[in-house]
Amino acid sequence: MTDLPRFAYVLYIGSTPEAVWDALTDADLTAAYWGHSNISDWRAGSRWEHVRTDGSGVADVTGTVVEADRPTRLVTTWDPPGDAAHPEQPSRVTFGIRAYGDIVRLTVTHEDLADEAALAGASSGWPAVLSNLKSLIETGSPLPQAPWLMPDR
Repeated sequence: MTDLPRFAYVLYIGSTPEAVWDALTDADLTAAYWGHSNISDWRAGSRWEHVRTDGSGVADVTGTVVEADRPTRLVTTWDPPGDAAHPEQPSRVTFGIRAYGDIVRLTVTHEDLADEAALAGASSGWPAVLSNLKSLIETGSPLPQAPWLMPDR
């Protein structure tokens, strides 16, 4: 058991498991709702990158695909960029995708967060990103403003 912080979020999407999987793994789709392209071949053991869409080529997060069972389960490590001499332990994100009739339950669990500040970031970031994903899948367009830029007050 770990004593590191953990964040979990569940949402329901009018879609198919395959479409939700694609929204999580297709670089063009992630760019549309996340402001980053998730890039990998999505095979267990492969590297993945969360690359900015501003043309800089900067990967804000990198990691390893731990499990990839299309279209029901994707597990990745998340390693923030940093000083190679002082690497942080990567966190771990699990996407559970489950069909229920004409909807999908998407469960996102972000574990082994470094500290309470990382938990606060996950607690504000994931709902914003996943709301944008849901909007894109259900309407064909992301939300009209980037929800992660909304002030807390």
